[in-house]
Amino acid sequence: MTTPTIDIEPSTPVNLRDLGGIRIAGGELRNGLALRADDLSVITDQDARALVNGGLAAVIDLRTGDEAALTGRGPLADHAVAYHHLPLLASISAGMPDGGSPVIEHVAMGEMYARMVEDAAPQLASALGIIALSPGATAFHCAAGRDRTGVLAAVLLLALGASDEEIITDYARTHPNMAAILERTKPTMGALMARLGFDLDAMAAVTISEEPMEIAMHTMLARLRERHGDALAPLRRAGLSGATIARLRERALA
Repeated sequence: MTTPTIDIEPSTPVNLRDLGGIRIAGGELRNGLALRADDLSVITDQDARALVNGGLAAVIDLRTGDEAALTGRGPLADHAVAYHHLPLLASISAGMPDGGSPVIEHVAMGEMYARMVEDAAPQLASALGIIALSPGATAFHCAAGRDRTGVLAAVLLLALGASDEEIITDYARTHPNMAAILERTKPTMGALMARLGFDLDAMAAVTISEEPMEIAMHTMLARLRERHGDALAPLRRAGLSGATIARLRERALA
């Protein structure tokens, strides 16, 4: 197993789910194509074996370079699983609230997601290509499995012809897991923030707005359409082809 740079206690993912069952163009997305997750680099050996035995063939790591360097690939590096590092943010600070606001508003999060689609369109297009061509299931993850992972899940579902309602419902399924997610990511994210010189006490004071988190995904989809017409337009300009979308839809319904 890849040796981590900090002492990590392996743990089971708390925000892992197969996207199977979501309604898409032509039917329902099948199980075993795409899984979204919180950090897969710090899972247990048993979890890694279970994923591989369940058909996992590829992992897309959406974390920053700093995050990936901190923990490495984890136990999945010991298995015949393809690894693709496609960071959607240049740095952790790029995903923080502007101006040091003590409250993260969901509209602001949605605005950030829309910018992420635009700025990281090449990475997202590559991710969809990987899912389309993988010989088995592809799992994609960031740290919490909510923001960056939620953006990739959304563009995948858009490419598969899912409705906004289905996309937003999937995004919101993370909400009940947030307490467990924060507890699970505390050791790694705490160490990373300290190394980067962030004020951890100040960060602890930042809270999430009590408004429904669905607002963030509503906002992302609305902003992309306001600016581009088609929410997938940034990815199409970055190389997402009709052939890749056709292959995704073929695999999703097989």
